[in-house]
Amino acid sequence: MGDDSEWLKLPIDQKCEHKLWKARLNGYEEALKIFQKIKDEKSPEWSKYLGLIKKFVTDSNAVVQLKGLEAALVYVENAHVAGKTTGEVVSGVVSKVFNQPKAKAKELGIEICLMYVEIEKGEAVQEELLKGLDNKNPKIVVACIETLRKALSEFGSKIILLKPIIKVLPKLFESREKAIRDEAKLIAVEIYRWIRDALRPPLQNINSVQLKELEEEWVRLPTGAPKPSRFLRSQQELEAKLEQQQSAGGDAEGGGDDSDEVPQIDAYELLEAVEILSKLPKDFYDKIEAKKWQERKEALEAVEVLVKNPKLEAGDYADLVKALKKVVGKDTNVMLVALAAKCLTGLAVGLRKKFGQYAGHVVPTILEKFKEKKPQVVQALQEAIDAIFLTTTLQNISEDVLAVMDNKNPTIKQQTSLFIARSFRHCTASTLPKSLLKPFCAALLKHINDSAPEVRDAAFEALGTALKVVGEKAVNPFLADVDKLKLDKIKECSEKVELVHGKKAGLAADKKEFKPVPGRTAASGAAGDKDMKDISAPKPGPLKKAPATKAGGPPKKGKPTAPGGTGSTGTKNKKGLETKEIVEPELSIEVCEEKASVVLPPTCIQVLDSSNWKERLACMEEFQKAVELMDRTEMPCQALVRMLAKKPGWKETNFQVMQMKLHIVALIAQKGNFSKTSAQIVLDGLVDKIGDVKCGNNAKEAMTAIAEACMLPWTAEQVMSMAFSQKNPKNQSETLNWLSNAIKEFGFSGLNVKAFISNVKTALAATNPAVRTSAITLLGVMYLYVGPSLRMFFEDEKPALLSQIDAEFEKMQGQSPPAPTRGISKHSTSGTDEGEDGDEPDDGGNDVVDLLPRTEISDKITSELVSKIGDKNWKIRKEGLDEVAGIINEAKFIQPNIGELPTALKGRLNDSNKILVQQTLNILQQLAIAMGPNIKQHVKNLGIPIITVLGDSKNNVRAAALATVNAWAEQTGMKEWLEGEDLSEELKKENPFLRQELLGWLAEKLPTLRSTPTDLILCVPHLYSCLEDRNGDVRKKAQDALPFFMMHLGYEKMAKATGKLKPTSKDQVLAMLEKAKANMPAKPAAPTKTTSKPMGGSAPAKFQPASAPAEDSVSSSAEPRPDPKKAKAPGVSSKAKSAQGKKVPSKTSLKEDEDKSGPIFIVVPNGKEQRMKDEKGLKVLKWNFTTPRDEYIEQLKTQMSSCVAKWLQDEMFHSDFQHHNKALAVMVDHLECEKEGVIGCLDLILKWLTLRFFDTNTSVLMKALEYLKLLFTLLREEEYHLTENEASSFIPYLILKVGEPKDVIRKDVRAILNRMCLVYPASKMFSFIMEGTKSKNSKQRAECLEELGCLVESYGMNVCQPTPGKALKEIAIHIGDRDNAVRNAALNTIVTVYNVHGDQVFKLIGNLSEKDMSMLEERIKRSAKRPSAAPVKQVEEKPQRTQSISSNSNMLRKGPAEDMSSKLNQARSMSGHPEAAQMVRREFQLDLDEIENDNGTVRCEMPELVQHKLDDIFEPVLIPEPKIRAVSPHFDDMHSNTASTINFIISQVASGDINTSIQALTQIDEVLRQEDKAEAMSGHIDQFLIATFMQLRLIYNTHMADEKLEKDEIIKLYSCIIGNMISLFQIESLAREASTGVLKDLMHGLITLMLDSRIEDLEEGQQVIRSVNLLVVKVLEKSDQTNILSALLVLLQDSLLATASSPKFSELVMKCLWRMVRLLPDTINSINLDRILLDIHIFMKVFPKEKLKQCKSEFPIRTLKTLLHTLCKLKGPKILDHLTMIDNKNESELEAHLCRMMKHSMDQTGSKSDKETEKGASRLDEKSSKAKVNDFLAEIFKKIGSKENTKEGLAELYEYKKKYSDADIEPFLKNSSQFFQSYVERGLRVIEMEREGKGRIPTSTGISPQMEVTCVPTPTSTVSSIGNTNGEEVGPSVYLERLKILRQRCGLDNAKQDDRPPLTSLLSKPAVPTVASSTDMLHSKLSQLRESREQHQHSDLDSNQIHSSGTMTTSSSSTANIDDLKKRLERIKSSRK
Repeated sequence: MGDDSEWLKLPIDQKCEHKLWKARLNGYEEALKIFQKIKDEKSPEWSKYLGLIKKFVTDSNAVVQLKGLEAALVYVENAHVAGKTTGEVVSGVVSKVFNQPKAKAKELGIEICLMYVEIEKGEAVQEELLKGLDNKNPKIVVACIETLRKALSEFGSKIILLKPIIKVLPKLFESREKAIRDEAKLIAVEIYRWIRDALRPPLQNINSVQLKELEEEWVRLPTGAPKPSRFLRSQQELEAKLEQQQSAGGDAEGGGDDSDEVPQIDAYELLEAVEILSKLPKDFYDKIEAKKWQERKEALEAVEVLVKNPKLEAGDYADLVKALKKVVGKDTNVMLVALAAKCLTGLAVGLRKKFGQYAGHVVPTILEKFKEKKPQVVQALQEAIDAIFLTTTLQNISEDVLAVMDNKNPTIKQQTSLFIARSFRHCTASTLPKSLLKPFCAALLKHINDSAPEVRDAAFEALGTALKVVGEKAVNPFLADVDKLKLDKIKECSEKVELVHGKKAGLAADKKEFKPVPGRTAASGAAGDKDMKDISAPKPGPLKKAPATKAGGPPKKGKPTAPGGTGSTGTKNKKGLETKEIVEPELSIEVCEEKASVVLPPTCIQVLDSSNWKERLACMEEFQKAVELMDRTEMPCQALVRMLAKKPGWKETNFQVMQMKLHIVALIAQKGNFSKTSAQIVLDGLVDKIGDVKCGNNAKEAMTAIAEACMLPWTAEQVMSMAFSQKNPKNQSETLNWLSNAIKEFGFSGLNVKAFISNVKTALAATNPAVRTSAITLLGVMYLYVGPSLRMFFEDEKPALLSQIDAEFEKMQGQSPPAPTRGISKHSTSGTDEGEDGDEPDDGGNDVVDLLPRTEISDKITSELVSKIGDKNWKIRKEGLDEVAGIINEAKFIQPNIGELPTALKGRLNDSNKILVQQTLNILQQLAIAMGPNIKQHVKNLGIPIITVLGDSKNNVRAAALATVNAWAEQTGMKEWLEGEDLSEELKKENPFLRQELLGWLAEKLPTLRSTPTDLILCVPHLYSCLEDRNGDVRKKAQDALPFFMMHLGYEKMAKATGKLKPTSKDQVLAMLEKAKANMPAKPAAPTKTTSKPMGGSAPAKFQPASAPAEDSVSSSAEPRPDPKKAKAPGVSSKAKSAQGKKVPSKTSLKEDEDKSGPIFIVVPNGKEQRMKDEKGLKVLKWNFTTPRDEYIEQLKTQMSSCVAKWLQDEMFHSDFQHHNKALAVMVDHLECEKEGVIGCLDLILKWLTLRFFDTNTSVLMKALEYLKLLFTLLREEEYHLTENEASSFIPYLILKVGEPKDVIRKDVRAILNRMCLVYPASKMFSFIMEGTKSKNSKQRAECLEELGCLVESYGMNVCQPTPGKALKEIAIHIGDRDNAVRNAALNTIVTVYNVHGDQVFKLIGNLSEKDMSMLEERIKRSAKRPSAAPVKQVEEKPQRTQSISSNSNMLRKGPAEDMSSKLNQARSMSGHPEAAQMVRREFQLDLDEIENDNGTVRCEMPELVQHKLDDIFEPVLIPEPKIRAVSPHFDDMHSNTASTINFIISQVASGDINTSIQALTQIDEVLRQEDKAEAMSGHIDQFLIATFMQLRLIYNTHMADEKLEKDEIIKLYSCIIGNMISLFQIESLAREASTGVLKDLMHGLITLMLDSRIEDLEEGQQVIRSVNLLVVKVLEKSDQTNILSALLVLLQDSLLATASSPKFSELVMKCLWRMVRLLPDTINSINLDRILLDIHIFMKVFPKEKLKQCKSEFPIRTLKTLLHTLCKLKGPKILDHLTMIDNKNESELEAHLCRMMKHSMDQTGSKSDKETEKGASRLDEKSSKAKVNDFLAEIFKKIGSKENTKEGLAELYEYKKKYSDADIEPFLKNSSQFFQSYVERGLRVIEMEREGKGRIPTSTGISPQMEVTCVPTPTSTVSSIGNTNGEEVGPSVYLERLKILRQRCGLDNAKQDDRPPLTSLLSKPAVPTVASSTDMLHSKLSQLRESREQHQHSDLDSNQIHSSGTMTTSSSSTANIDDLKKRLERIKSSRK
């Protein structure tokens, strides 16, 4: 109890942390009670437990943990600080709760997670749960998915972000755990509930069975829109409201809201963007211009494949679009037109909004191309234009479309109308304002009267669609003149139209819903189009993307919040009435009288035209009373005004009656539903009376009333045209005055200035001063709304008049326009007119676009002008710019289409000549004013580059750029600038000038905006980095701008964005945010002054910079916005690219020729020297770092700016690696032509390349190394020497790369180091490489050591720095390295030194540890190579496979030494070391007699030995005839075409193109799977296997390293290869055809694949490795057992010899051998034991027992013993009869070993002690024999030393060497002089040559290897440099020898001295043949066909020739016969022809 009482006293929080579980349990229980009691969520008590909650959930005791979880749940639910614990607690729940066996724990864990979501921490929870999906424990993964699913189900897709979940779904479906797959299925169903079909594309690649199951589940889901069942804290009131509504039984409202939220995710959003520009074929732009249509087609097909990607990354597509446009417009081949159209469709679909900037260029071309009649072309063009329409707005392309409407070609007219109809379907009432509808309707009305029926039908369809979209009220005014028949047709079409938005009713029904909230009309427009987050409006996905829309989507589109349904029924009726009356037909006078008589007193009608004025007056009074009492709905306005106009009508002479009449007109207009038809009846009279002194005011009043009823724009137009069609100046001046007042009362919105500007001009020209004055006053009023641009219309007026106008304008300056007071019928309670006006701002805004008579200047922007602007000569560029300025000045107002001008001007913004930059900026200012708001469409491609200029270092250029940006922003508003990522990209650039100017500009503009696009958030991370910029000004500007960002984004979002900052930065930024929060200004209020007209005041925003914010809301309703998420999707790389696209001109465009055609490196005199001085004097940073910091990069940038072309520099320092690739490509191109520049900037180029070494992108690294190779080759040719500065700032970084894991890269780096030695002293290189050996990277150490060895080998010991001794000591340290490769490299290097320097090495190395020294001695011994024979060793070590010509000589086997490949020598293989000469074996020699006499009829018979079925592999090279005597027994049965087909397919298997290879493999697989056909493969097996492993090698070396290749492709290829091979090796007859060499290479390939770690990392890698395992087993079991066993033995030997081979490899080979051993009992009888024992013999010769024991592993020796033991056991004593193929059994221990084994098995009964004594005896024997040997050799050397017995001594030594090939004569030679050594060598050679001639006697198995000197000279490509180099020749034999060599040289060009075998092969290693590799087989095809002759006959012939003289050698005999041979070969060739 003592213990208990201890903890019972503790406070609760301490109990919770106690180590005793009981204490913790008690603590948690008490904490739970306390948590439940605390009522105040902000109580300080909560904070006490902040740090403990994680411990609550992660408690190690399961019982305690449960209680902890309960407490934690209550805590999270009630504590206001709980949010702070989200991350740690949820990660605790994931790792420690979800893996608990108890279901209760898991439930509580899930509840805690959901509770965190409820307290607004959804994102953090989701992040932790997604991390949990990577957990190895499937339980945890399942629970995480389940939690996510529940969260989504309860909170909905608005709270739980779907995109990250959808990304991981496919991976979950692939899980091995069924539970995970099932849970994944459930969450997929849940996600589908929320986003429906948008989920399909991301899941299209999952398993088809799973997909089918999902489809079934999806179908069962209810179709209704899902609603969240649980709400965030902030939404709880909404929840309550919802419950209330449900209880009341009406959930329409809520339902409406939520259903609107559903289509939130668009499938496009969930896709990854693909970058295609860099993948375009390099010659694309040339090919697309090619004369041959096939080439153009190829180019287009390449693009078509690329644009099939559903989502493309943003970039500069201008050139591509231009090229495609040209094909569509100008290509004569219609097939290509259709193809180009398809490409445009793909681009538009993949880029979506990002394609919008190119739409304007393409639309007119496509529309005009509709003249083509071919259906496939028309269809392709339709698809293209429809896709393009979705990327832009109707507003943007309207001008282009309207221009084409006047085309004479009926097809073009028809297709354009159909396109308009389709486009209208995508519009809504708000995106199709009247201003836009009007010109379209006008053009379509012309078409409905066209002579061609198809044109008429198309026009009817378009008008019908418009009617359906915006309702009759909006369209009818334009259809006033259409006869009934056509009107009915339009209505009929309208009924058939199905709108994209599923809207069934016209506008009427739509509008009624968004009336009741005054002031929200703008928002409703925006809600649909802009996706403002705060309004629960539909997401805009559907607006532009028909396919993504569902019927349940947004039918209730424009309904932000319709509070209450009050008055809705009334609305409906009134609306209906309005609609009828608005298109009121003109009634006849009789009908009018009838209607009037119903509502007017009868007396009134009778005396209307009385001649007595008093009666008429009385009548008017009654009339007035009747009108005042009339109800609005019953008032027949037209009938009444017709009565008033009845005679005398407006000719009334009595002013009282007239005044009364005018007053009544005003009343009718105010009280009734007054139509334009009625207005037209009275307006003429009103205008007539407006100048009347007495009645004028009444006339004005009536006109104002009519303007209110029929809209001011229409009324003003009518009144103006009437006033100026008559002569009365009074009327004219008064009309102008009335208009001035009306504009002030109604506002300017919708006024068609264009229509009456000419009237104003007429007025200004009037003789009457009153008219002129009124006109000037009117201009003053207009100036208030239109701004300074108004003056431009009147610049050509007389100066006097102009000065009056200016004076008027000056008066108005500074005044703001008054708020409109009229414009809505006062009694209109339903708000119908309000809706009308809600649209009006658009009218106003958009009419300003065509306000001015704009000139089309695109025809003046000729290609000549564009090329002038882009000329290399700045003067010509200036001329071009002057011309442009002239054109714009002259035109004053221009249309938005300016052809190629934008791209040309964009190029000049980064002109090296600053004067031209300024001039360009001035032109751009002009352009903005001249184009007006239409300049909007150029913001992205021209506006953003202006911002880039803000970063210029010159003050005046920056000022000009700022002025230009402001001029543009004035015209466009800010929305265009802030949308997208361009602005954030600019801010991202670390240019202090750019940053401060841009931030200053934003700080000035943001406060004036009412709303901003969501993309503004993208600027925030860069704003934060500006807050910490090194430059003080930037920091200050960033701080100033901070509050304005916050004003639009809110504190929450800003604070959230700090999440990605470093902790220190985050704290600072948060502090600044707090400060800014206090200073945050309020958003500017909407400039409306009254609720009666919500948007009245916003219209002028277009003209007034001051009220710019309004413009945003207006324009936003004119064009739909993309989903805000979309903007963020593409990620950084795309941003970088798009910014780059703006900045760096693309290569192919003409416009940039100037920039790119100049030199890329500018030669600055003494520039390099100055830079070196600066570095020495420490004025700049020394280029020395571990990783490059920003200051280094900036410094290099600055240094480069003076000597590297700007555009190239931009590419070089771009953030995107593809631009680095481009830069390198350009540098390679310019290398040759700019040698001087390259050398002048060499230090900078090398420094820049060192930066690239720190890039992670392999392609850049490869390209950089490629460039370096070329660069150093050039420097060598130029005999340039690197300076110290260049070397020290480059070589250390290059050496880092020598340790790169990829072989290709290491190889390149070594090649570069090699070349560097030619331009920089090797001794200095040595020091740098020595430094590299100190690296931590073992690969780097090994490679550096090898390189040091190469340097010593090539340049001798003097290269060692500082002294050979020190250097070697350093190298020797690495012998003890822990890494095997490093140890080997160090040993090899020292061996190399030993070869050059002999024993002196040991002195230089100094003391080594015993272990290291023994390793070194062993290695030296193994290299078995005396210093003078250095080259010979290399010869032998060089891998045979590199030989291409001499391979026929070693068809069957090769000496082991030839395969011993040392990396050292490979590295130096460039210098072409000599290679060992090859001897042709008897079977392979040509028998020319036989061939010569053969007429093609003889069937040749093959000896058993060489029946390789390889005939068809070599078919292409064969002389046709020998095919008749094909080797393959199957050849006769097959038709030659089958064989050639198989050959062709097999050749494709090894193709470098993955798809080609897969197709070929599939075809072969089909053959192999059908038993009847499989036989066709017989005879092709080796060929097929060779192709297969060549493909394996290609994948291993090339494809796997290629980062661009999809790894799935590689897996697919592997699967095909392995599948094929398994099929093959199941057919035993075929499997047995595989020959030894091929099997060896095949096993090598398969084992390498099994060990490839890169495969394991791939998803399906494990599967591949399992399949390979299975295949290997099949190969071992089914192949010819002799061949496979032989192959494995040779493979084991090679792998143990190769230093580079991994121990794992050898281990696997041995495992295969063990398996073979297990199979031996069954297969022993089918094995050719002689061959196997020969292989074992060779193996034991290369690896004597002592050597094998030195291997790290004991496996090799055990394997060998096991194999031999099993063979002995199975064969018994007979085994000794199978040694027939071994010529000299003493060379290896095989025979002795077998004897021992036999003896052992015989003496099994003998006692153990016997064996031991036997062993001891043998050991003694061995020792004594060694001593004898030494004495014997000493004796021989004595003889050689004495003058008398020299020859005898040499002869004895030769005999001895021959007898004991492994005897070591090294010790005897080592101490002698160089002269003596070479003398002994030469003497031995002479004896060997003399004896060889005599010794040729055929043996039973062919020829003994020692005698295998060629009879027919073997052509080889190497030259041996042995012998006769040092010392003097002694004795006649030497001269004789030389004579022979000379004769041989003179007679032959193909049998040089290399026919002599090298010395080492004579002294130590007889040339034992080894297994030929498959490549050798390929090379030996000719000899194989000719070799099948009787061998004995041949050998007899040879021996006869040889005995021509006692001392003559083979070479002399061959000399004698060579001419004969040549002639005979010629004869054979000619007879074959």
